[in-house]
Amino acid sequence: MKYRLLDILACPYDKKFPLKLIVFSEKRYEHRQFRNKKPLCELYCGLKGKNISELKPEELECEDCIKREIVEGILICTECNRWFPIRDEIPILLPDELRKRTEDIEFLKKYSDRIPKEILERGKPFNLSES
Repeated sequence: MKYRLLDILACPYDKKFPLKLIVFSEKRYEHRQFRNKKPLCELYCGLKGKNISELKPEELECEDCIKREIVEGILICTECNRWFPIRDEIPILLPDELRKRTEDIEFLKKYSDRIPKEILERGKPFNLSES
């Protein structure tokens, strides 16, 4: 998943923007080149985790950002406590009824040392206190 995707993603349930991102692993693609004007994102810089309006032009790292890809991570809605995994560079923002409990519980267990306690205990649609 590209960091700049955070500029357009919102919680599919309550439309909270931006989602909180925790990166577990990322990959670099050095061949990618930045050819646009700064900033690439309009409202929110996912790499810096700040609104564009809070950043000075010299703080923007668009050239570096374009080369990064989030391989594994988690997106969290701080409003409704829903979480969405990022697996193999793909954010999985499925509705609750289409999520696979077993896969989600395995994901929580695998990264339990890096996921906030409130998600592990009370996250939606699944959490470790239910397993």
